[in-house]
Amino acid sequence: MEDAIFVGGGGEDYVTKQWLKLKYANRHGLVAGATGTGKTVTLQILAEGFSKAGVPVFLSDVKGDLSGLAAAGSEGFKLHQAFSDRAAKIGFDDYVYESFPVTFWDIFGEQGHPIRTTVAEMGPLLLSRLMELTEAQEGILNIAFRLADEEGFPLLDLKDLQALLVWVGENRDELALRYGNVSVSSIGAIQRRLIVLENQGGAKLFGEPALELSDVMRTDTDGRGRINILASDKLMGAPRLYATFLLWLLSELFEELPEVGDPDKPKLVFFFDEAHLLFDGAPKALVDKVEQVARLIRSKGVGVYFVTQNPDDIPEDILGQLGNRVQHALRAFTARDRRALRMASETYRENPRFSTETAIREVGVGEAVTSFLLKKGIPGVVERTLIRPPSSHLGPIDPAQRKEAINTSPIAGKYEALKDRHSAYEMLKERAEKAAAEAEAAEAREEEMEIAEREFNAGRRYNGTRVTRSTSKPTRRSDSFGEAMGKMVMKELTGTTGRRIVRGILGGLFKGR
Repeated sequence: MEDAIFVGGGGEDYVTKQWLKLKYANRHGLVAGATGTGKTVTLQILAEGFSKAGVPVFLSDVKGDLSGLAAAGSEGFKLHQAFSDRAAKIGFDDYVYESFPVTFWDIFGEQGHPIRTTVAEMGPLLLSRLMELTEAQEGILNIAFRLADEEGFPLLDLKDLQALLVWVGENRDELALRYGNVSVSSIGAIQRRLIVLENQGGAKLFGEPALELSDVMRTDTDGRGRINILASDKLMGAPRLYATFLLWLLSELFEELPEVGDPDKPKLVFFFDEAHLLFDGAPKALVDKVEQVARLIRSKGVGVYFVTQNPDDIPEDILGQLGNRVQHALRAFTARDRRALRMASETYRENPRFSTETAIREVGVGEAVTSFLLKKGIPGVVERTLIRPPSSHLGPIDPAQRKEAINTSPIAGKYEALKDRHSAYEMLKERAEKAAAEAEAAEAREEEMEIAEREFNAGRRYNGTRVTRSTSKPTRRSDSFGEAMGKMVMKELTGTTGRRIVRGILGGLFKGR
């Protein structure tokens, strides 16, 4: 079927083919199941299917084993015979080994092309989430972003934001009249959280050149969609950074892509692995934002697939929007697990041949309970499915293969060199230096005036022979007191003060007439 992706064989004999229709692939989806039940293989075969259909894919490689998509499987692989038997069992007659076009990305720039955004593009809401700020601290961050817009301060990297917060603190009294109280302690708390973010590697996320969305929506010369793989094994050490970055990328796709309605196939498919990290402790405003994006982004031609261990990790309002589902085995060891299992089974369209709840608990490794949207977007009947084997290499490729893929990538060299253009940090530094220079000049002028005043006052004192300036001649002791006073009066009258006195006297005389 050219307009669908073959997922596996269903039914009692596993020969009833299960298809994910490309027309409904932007209606989002769910891949769930306990650890070790086969989620990674499902993610791999879905990425292969979308790529062959000409649909670019973005996914995160949490365990480091999805890089195998860049290499073809081989007959020397230990599971070769098992894969061949499975392909024959489900009627996968054209099963062959092949590699796929892959672009590797890495926030840290170690296992792929650097991937960055700017502080301004991330925005105050996601930054507050990233740094776990309180409501008051988030308010100050919003003030800082508003001022950056008004004053024309580009916020590109963390040092731009740090410098802006210092400026906000220095001008807090003036800002309080417009925005309310600006607490020094709150600014200090934000600065400390920025240091923590830097220590987690967040500084590498912010800067330029920033990611261009067109670079994750490429196809190769054969028309296959490129599979963008974000190296996330190290990034998972900072789970909030991981989740916030992926949410930012999803938000950017939502804001920048044009409306396309219901296309014949998606423009991009986005897999959000370890999706529970997005919602753990998330404020309601953020969950509402995710729900809004999930509801509306399909009209931009983007399909979002959440990958998690338990469907219970996904808020109910969002879970209800996920039309295509692959549910691997769930383990029901506790009362909470049993409730989650029962709730998961109730979200499927029942199959009279078996109990969905029992099937979810009993399917083996490589099997799943599946349901895909049919004509007019109607959910298909739930089916036990044996997932097809991958055509690409199962497991990670070696570092040499990864390096070659990076060097031969169509975007090689585009993002590697960090650019540090004139932005808020430099502008505020220049403003501070200018203010310091003006203050120094004013201080020098004030000092000169004080010296002149002291010399003037010294010149008015008389004590026999004296020196009024370095160029003055000594006053003779033989000068009488009257002569000295006369000279002083004449000097005063010829000066500025003297002219004012004369104007005053003359004015009085004319007024008297």
